[in-house]
Parts: sequence; structure tokens; C-alpha cells
Amino acid sequence: MKSVILVTGASTGIGRLTSLALAAAGHTVYASMRDIHGRNAAHVRELRDWSFANGHDLRAVELDVLSQASADQAVKTIVDEQGRLDVVVHNAGHLVVGPTEAFTPEEIVKVFDTNLLGTQRVNKAALPVLRAQQSGLLLWVSSTTTRGGFPPFLGPYAAAKAAMDSLAITLSYEVARFGIETSIVVPGAFTKGTAHFPNAGKPADATTAATYARYDGLMDEIGARLSALTPEHADPQAVADDIARIVGLPAGSRPFRSVIDFIDDGAAAVTEVAEREREAFAERIGIADLLKPSMVRSLVL
Repeated sequence: MKSVILVTGASTGIGRLTSLALAAAGHTVYASMRDIHGRNAAHVRELRDWSFANGHDLRAVELDVLSQASADQAVKTIVDEQGRLDVVVHNAGHLVVGPTEAFTPEEIVKVFDTNLLGTQRVNKAALPVLRAQQSGLLLWVSSTTTRGGFPPFLGPYAAAKAAMDSLAITLSYEVARFGIETSIVVPGAFTKGTAHFPNAGKPADATTAATYARYDGLMDEIGARLSALTPEHADPQAVADDIARIVGLPAGSRPFRSVIDFIDDGAAAVTEVAEREREAFAERIGIADLLKPSMVRSLVL
């Protein structure tokens, strides 16, 4: 079945790749981003040209996940044009790198605002539509940092992603009886193919950051080691393809989690144990009907 899909954070990286993959699979895709008539106008033109050239239905829509009004308007635009919304792909996020001590609480709040609260704003806009339809899919792009091994100096980002992951789990129970499914896609580290690290934010407190000079070069060293562990075929396109695969599965057969990890940082193993225990606990407290039969898929490549 072809779906109407909203992808957040779709100007570049995994969001853009996902939008292309979903449109190529025959879905109607709204690739959302900020400032579609300004700084992202070139990205919008690229997507529209690709869509026209290949005969696919890929459209850009204005959506700033930091604004509830923007999220509301984006969903309204989609429903006005299509009459429904079937899938929300929560992809928008922002990476920050630096000594955790150097980040002010206000800076950390901004990280949570994008990576966590942005999903809540989009859900506030989309869930009334999905509940009225009694169907839909919330697909969350998480990170192996929430359960696997990860390097230092990613503190605020990893914390925000863990919070988002936790919210996705809780919400999955609360919307299941409305016919709304949840899938969490968990990418591992990618050292090429995205601008995630080159565009990462830094703490404004350079003085405190400088006191960690004894760690200078460590992130570069870790990056080099990750690159050495990463096979040549590792590509974030694998994440986009897996999202398209999940969306295309029949309702009720989609995995709750899917881990795409080319270096095996341990998240897949931890996930299998965690989901097994979560299922057992749900049985004990009588909410097993809120769980889907296909609990987890781990893809360590």
C-alpha cells in the first residue's frame, strides 16, 4: 500500500536519503525542512527536479521542529492536499561535540529542544490525524549511542537521543489501541556520507573547553579508528533503505526496532536483551496486547 509520509529534517543526510528512497518506492513524500524559500531553496529545487525527472511524488514542506505553529501548519498542508497522513518519520536532529562541562544548561536545553521536544511538537500536530484515522506509523530515527558504546564528548546529544528513544517507547503503548504502530530505526556511527560531524555544534564556553586540552586530538583519533573499523560498503543509504523497507511492510509485521550498525558497537546485542525483557514485563503486567509480534530486527553489517 502506498502511503502519505512526512519526513522531518530532510534537507540533507539521512532525512534526504530517506525521502528519496520512500518516493522511489512509490509513496507520496513530504520532505520537511526550515526556510524552503531561503537557505534551503537549493535543496528544494534538487528534490523537485529529481521527483519530476523520475516520475515520483516528492514534495517539500516548511517545518521548523522548534515551532508548534510550524508543525501544525505542515501537517495541515499535507492533510489538505492528500486527505490523510499515514507515516511520520522523526529524523530531525542536531549533533553537538565538546566537553560536557563546557556546555551551559541553556545550550543543552537547545539540544533537547531539537532532538526531543521537536518530536513532541510534530506528534502534537500529527497524532490527532492518525487517531481519527485509527491507523498510522510513527518511525523514529534513534542512535546506537542510547545503548551501545560511544566515544566521549557527545554528552548532550547522547542524552537527548536517549530521552527521545524513551519517549518513543512510552508513546508506543499509548497509541497502540488507536491502530498506530511504532518502529525505531537505530543507526550506528557513519564516518562518511553525512554532514553530521562537520556541522556539529560546539560549546560557547571556549575557556572551559580549553581546560580539556589534554584530550586534544582524541576525537580525531576515535574518528580515524571508527573509519578503520568501518567497511568500504558502509553507507547511510542503508538506513534510508531500511526505513523504506519497514514502511512497505504490512501493518502488524513491522519490527519495533531495527539496528543498522556496520561496526557492531554492542547496541544490537543490548537491544535484543532489552526488548526480550520488555516483552516479558509487559506480559506480567497485562499489557502484552500493546506490543507488536515482530519485536526487533538487528542488522549488523
